[in-house]
Amino acid sequence: MSDIKKYNFSIDQISRIVEMAWEDRTPFEAIQLNYGLNESAVIRLMRSNVKPSSFRLWRKRVTNRNTKHLAKRSPEVSRGYCPTQYKNR
Repeated sequence: MSDIKKYNFSIDQISRIVEMAWEDRTPFEAIQLNYGLNESAVIRLMRSNVKPSSFRLWRKRVTNRNTKHLAKRSPEVSRGYCPTQYKNR
């Protein structure tokens, strides 16, 4: 059984994981900490939940992007906050 299916994520959780993966400054480690999905699981989740063209653009953008991995990240890159970043419910 795939690790994505065993978690049985809600639509809202999948939406948030996709959103976090799409953000350049959110590292894969943050997704793993919050949702238990490692980088390869996030890639599989993205492949199955976004359009193929969007997935290709995302993979091209995040491949070798230092900000997506804490170990490669420069100390100057910190967590930014934008008041419009988080959805109000």
